[in-house]
Amino acid sequence: MDFRDSPQEAQFRRELREWLARNLPEDWQGMDRGRWASDSDRIGFLRHFQARMAADRWIGIHWPSEYGGRNASATEVAIYNEEIGRAKAPQLPSVIGTHIAGPTIAQLGTPEQKTRFLSKILSGEEIWCQGFSEPNAGSDVANLQTRAVDVGDAWVVNGQKVWTSYAHLADWCLLLARTDPDPPSRHQGITALLVDMRLPGVEVRPLVQITRDAEFNEVFFSDVRVPKDAVLGEVGQGWHVTISTLMHERSNLGTGLQVSLENTLESLIRLAGKTPSRTAPGGTAMDDPVTRDEIAGHVVHTRALRFAIMRTLTDIQRKGAPGPAASVIKLVWSELNQRLTETATRVLGPAHQLTRLDGHARDGGTWEYAFLRARGNTIEAGTSEILRNILGERVLGLPKDPGR
Repeated sequence: MDFRDSPQEAQFRRELREWLARNLPEDWQGMDRGRWASDSDRIGFLRHFQARMAADRWIGIHWPSEYGGRNASATEVAIYNEEIGRAKAPQLPSVIGTHIAGPTIAQLGTPEQKTRFLSKILSGEEIWCQGFSEPNAGSDVANLQTRAVDVGDAWVVNGQKVWTSYAHLADWCLLLARTDPDPPSRHQGITALLVDMRLPGVEVRPLVQITRDAEFNEVFFSDVRVPKDAVLGEVGQGWHVTISTLMHERSNLGTGLQVSLENTLESLIRLAGKTPSRTAPGGTAMDDPVTRDEIAGHVVHTRALRFAIMRTLTDIQRKGAPGPAASVIKLVWSELNQRLTETATRVLGPAHQLTRLDGHARDGGTWEYAFLRARGNTIEAGTSEILRNILGERVLGLPKDPGR
């Protein structure tokens, strides 16, 4: 693969860099959560910023142009994710809408659904969540128990979803529910519904993480009456919708994670270069051979991950899909990010326990937060155990565990 930009790709990269330089607030990187009077003020700012991106078609670039996108190629999406990451642009709360729900509606929705939802997803006017996982159906989505019963003029939904990112902010939910209680196979009889989160009977309970944030939630549906025209795709064909959403999700993974990892690595190198060594008097942590060797290993693995991402990008260009080998990216990234933050805690020593609420925490307590947040990397978006099963069975051709 040629790692150089084509003239067209170089122009695309240049236009995006110039737009970000003009539109990102100068002090954006200092606008942590503590700077806002309330979380609603922060979300309001992010919605406003996304509206500016949408006006210039810099959000949902992989969407078809008739729906507000740019028909961006896989390479252009990779360039976009790189530049957004390098500029450390705001992480928008509408990511489920722009990366998962929106593209799936564009692919499978009715003309009325496309008209109703797509423009508001891009502008940030409406935020979405994804109601797939349940307490007994996390990695095994087909085991879901949430029911939707046809009562003539509506679907009546009862059940529970969990680990639902942004549900506490969301206006709408892409929900999977079982509409056939006795299907020929458990992958059949599932229907995807577009559910208004303000309907009576929808209850959201935030789940507080060890970071003290509540990024995801439990969502309970108690006799929620959902209009009949809320079905996305065909009744009973929700598994097809599921596969479509996962393909959209995976096609947007990779370069964004890579740049985030590179940013963390660069911060770690700066930290080690200015933190007094506890083993080399008068020197910095970088003068300690064990620490230096550890960081060198992170550099090597980060560079290797970049090449793996490029290989997956080539698969997308040739085959139109990332394939099971894309699981390598998420698996390696999640575990490497954890190791990076663990190195940072060793460099800081006991001081790493100071939080962003403490006035004397290094770098505003970002390392303490990053270390705690990284614990979830090997669980979210597919656990490391599930990803290793995928790689073993579908890439290496190993026999399946007869116990599963």
